[in-house]
Amino acid sequence: MNTLIRSIIRYASPILLCLLSIGHAHAALVPSAPDIDARGYILMDFHSGHIIAANKADERMEPASLTKMMTAYVVLNELKGGKINITDQVRISDRAWRTEGSRTFVEVNTLVPVDTLLKGMIVQSGNDATVALAEHVAGDETVFAKLMNQTAAKLGLTGSHFVNSTGLPDPNHYTTARDMAILAQALIRDFPEHYNWYSIREFSYNGIKQNNRNKLLWRDEKVDGLKTGHTESAGYCLVASAKENDMRLISVVLGTSGENARARESQKLLNYGFRFFETHRLYAPNKALTSVKVWKGARDEIQLGLNQEVVVTVPRGQFDNIKANMKIKPQLTAPIQQGSQLGSVEISIEGQVITEKPLVALQNIEEGGFFDQLIDEAKMMFE
Repeated sequence: MNTLIRSIIRYASPILLCLLSIGHAHAALVPSAPDIDARGYILMDFHSGHIIAANKADERMEPASLTKMMTAYVVLNELKGGKINITDQVRISDRAWRTEGSRTFVEVNTLVPVDTLLKGMIVQSGNDATVALAEHVAGDETVFAKLMNQTAAKLGLTGSHFVNSTGLPDPNHYTTARDMAILAQALIRDFPEHYNWYSIREFSYNGIKQNNRNKLLWRDEKVDGLKTGHTESAGYCLVASAKENDMRLISVVLGTSGENARARESQKLLNYGFRFFETHRLYAPNKALTSVKVWKGARDEIQLGLNQEVVVTVPRGQFDNIKANMKIKPQLTAPIQQGSQLGSVEISIEGQVITEKPLVALQNIEEGGFFDQLIDEAKMMFE
């Protein structure tokens, strides 16, 4: 048994030892994803980011009112940063009032609280409420669109560009199914205190009650968000998220043929993910996984671990076939700063790598004394 394996066994958590076992439990059969009648789609695990199924996920398409997810992210980020307040009274401009498309029916020159406008945008998909929020945050919708694009770049949305806050058609306004999944993941992760708004089934303003257009909120109790979209050119779109036990999935369908079609195709994706896949937390952050030799240091060994939680999504029944492999740089030499990447942990199933994460120093190691360094220098020559 070599030094690496001994180190893994010595310092690994019980779950890691389980992963390194060589059990050969029969894996459940996993069929290919169902046929999805949409221009593009993707199914992603929220916790691991693993893509379970996809087609044309990186092809540019119109987002329609899915755009309002990015508008919501920017507004909620401004709230989180204290730049605006949930109780701010927003004066409705003539431009916001006149915006075409779906409406919350706010009246020009009236004052409406930010939280009411947010619910009008999220539940009713009100374009008037959306433009009012954009103007409140940035003074002008065009400036707000610049904030949207800056935020998109920060979130890693490489296939998206926004020119307005609502999703009204424009040749330079586009996204991808993958970007919408990443955005949904960010909304749920970064603003959990507001995510429940996406599960509101109906909202009334100005004496007018409107239902949430996400039909899955009525059809599947696991579904708790997120957003629909539709224009004649974009077709019918839906970003949905559902939670079963500790597993949360995000589905995106773009360009379906109707309201029922987008709900049906989204349901097919979610059912497939929950039926044939499972998610497991393998490693906690900042826990020692191994300890290795350090040369020329004030200490002889350094503990290595991960700076983030590691979660994987695997075909149902394949958990016992997961294998972990540590790759560590040779001859680690002091000084070493805490957090420095010194290797990686590679997780695989049947020889296929499913994720690889950096292995980092969990402590600082200062240089040793002069004679200690001299002795180690001589020893290193024979290593």
